[in-house]
Amino acid sequence: MAEDYGNNQSSSTSVKRWGVLKQHILDNKINFALWTTRIITILFFILYLIPIVGNPYDAYYKVLMSSAATSALRLHQRIPRIQLNLQFIELLLVEDSCHYLLYSLIFLYASPVTMVLLPVFLFAVLHAASYSLTLLDALGQNCCWPARLSISLVEFQSRNILRLCAFCEILILPLTLILVFTGRAGLLTPFIYYHFFKMRLSSRRNQFTRNTFHEMRGALGSVSQKPAVPGIIRWLINTILSITAQLAPNPVPQ
Repeated sequence: MAEDYGNNQSSSTSVKRWGVLKQHILDNKINFALWTTRIITILFFILYLIPIVGNPYDAYYKVLMSSAATSALRLHQRIPRIQLNLQFIELLLVEDSCHYLLYSLIFLYASPVTMVLLPVFLFAVLHAASYSLTLLDALGQNCCWPARLSISLVEFQSRNILRLCAFCEILILPLTLILVFTGRAGLLTPFIYYHFFKMRLSSRRNQFTRNTFHEMRGALGSVSQKPAVPGIIRWLINTILSITAQLAPNPVPQ
């Protein structure tokens, strides 16, 4: 009888926990939908790299589509009311979710390039891990410790993840030119990406792209000053620095 009582109590606790989780999801439908689209992004990215089932090219574009869905949901969450005026457009363009909605749409019409998927995958991992912890807390503070450990590792590396995303965003700018010359992207791709990159440099919520961009320009400037650097390399570096000088934004209020 004691054993039956223990089993019934354990079953009752489990049902209660799942009830708390269900209620949390009902109360936070958009947040749960964002978590779902991010998990889908992660799964399709894995299927693109390791094509166990299906076509990897299909998985590539599904990563971008699920990322676009995430960005659209997040944008709706940040700006729920649509207004047809200039102020609304300006407000829209400073949102990071708007930036990555544009990013996903840019590369939906270009040939697959793995580096393009890295930022959306890394952002999906970072944000999905954060909300997964909230879902686990709804189930109980001590449940699923292996998952909690994995989430802790992701959160511990969050700054490095964001720096890697910023590094990818910077490298993709010259990559778009290569894609055009090799016939893998349209002529408008570099121009549209250039405007996306300018928005990333002016982001008020994520300073990593701006900081990494300044660090890379500073490192190139230091290299060009070394006497051992050949003249042609020095000229090339100085040309890159002068071209990118107009991209370097003024400090943006956080």
